[in-house]
Amino acid sequence: MKYVVKLGGAGLETPALLDGCVRAIAELVRDGNQVVVVHGGGVQLTRTLKALGKQSEFIDGLRVTDAETRDVALMVFAGKVNKSLVAALGAQGQPAVGLSGGDGLLFRARKKRTVPDLGYVGEIAASDPRWIEAIWQLNGVPVLSSMALGFDGEYYNINADEMAAACAIACRADALVFLTDVPGVKGANGQVLRWLSIDQIAEMAKSAIISGGMLPKLAACREALLNGVKRVRILPAEAAGSLPDLCSSRVAHGTEVMVA
Repeated sequence: MKYVVKLGGAGLETPALLDGCVRAIAELVRDGNQVVVVHGGGVQLTRTLKALGKQSEFIDGLRVTDAETRDVALMVFAGKVNKSLVAALGAQGQPAVGLSGGDGLLFRARKKRTVPDLGYVGEIAASDPRWIEAIWQLNGVPVLSSMALGFDGEYYNINADEMAAACAIACRADALVFLTDVPGVKGANGQVLRWLSIDQIAEMAKSAIISGGMLPKLAACREALLNGVKRVRILPAEAAGSLPDLCSSRVAHGTEVMVA
């Protein structure tokens, strides 16, 4: 089976959580699956920007990205975070190859048109998964940072959840899994929803039951499901050990997002 696993937040920051995530990913590959890891790094980027004396601003969960912020994002995402994940997988004996969306023109971006303007924030306009397939042929794990090259020659910051969905669609993945800091999507009563229909998302957003970073995440879930990805699940990073059993047995953690 083909899996796209999106890793971010504490799963990247906390050594014990990171170890559990990469162990589960390595086990997936040993079981004969093909896996792409897509990662964020927003916490690391915010920390680096702060050290440089620059404040971070977000609108509806998306980072406002001027040219300077974009350049720092490229350094953090495609550099430190990406290569640290490659090293963590390597420590499990699993070969991994770090990429950005610009490498091999794997993903092409266009500027995201929003009001107010977000700067160098993009959305995926085209994909060429041949490089991913080539790494899979050598039993490797592509590790993809959320930057893509525009047709104008500029790099664009891509929301990592959106990048994961685009990757899952391009690779015709069987499953897309978001390993997150939260236990799942919470309903109006504060309890984690085990199942969530994409038809419920708009109403929950309108009622402010979901907000902030969960908005682009659920939009990415919806996009993936409507474009052929069979299963989409939001899973807490501490439950990453259940990842190899996700498609073969009932998993009690997180939220399964479904078409209906």
